[in-house]
Amino acid sequence: MTRDEAVLLLKCHAFAFDDVQHPKMEHGFLGSLRPFRGTLFEENFHELMEIVRVLSPDLSQSAVDREIMSCLWSIVHLGRAWAVEPEGMLRRNGLISQKQIDQMDQWLGMLSYAIMILLEDGGEKEAFWEYREYVRENAAEQ
Repeated sequence: MTRDEAVLLLKCHAFAFDDVQHPKMEHGFLGSLRPFRGTLFEENFHELMEIVRVLSPDLSQSAVDREIMSCLWSIVHLGRAWAVEPEGMLRRNGLISQKQIDQMDQWLGMLSYAIMILLEDGGEKEAFWEYREYVRENAAEQ
């Protein structure tokens, strides 16, 4: 994945891309939560982690692209507000199971940790250690 491809996909996952007809807008990370159709798409989470990995050089710079940060912040904040928080629209309306809440909380934790470490210039090894363990554990379960 190139940097430009990563930025485009990030915008889609954050529901911030100009072309609202792009398929990833409806089925991307935030798009799939509103309206929520009962399914969390793990491939969206993995794609977001790959996007962050591709954009890691950008996130390690002293000046970070505002558009990239806006998209990342939107995904983390709105994902948590809509799906994890007790008064969030999905929980308040009984649309999401406890297992899905826990899953979303775990994904958002790994995503935000990776972003934080990269912003601190802590390196990819540290930024993605928990994600690598998650992938390893899930591969072992299958």
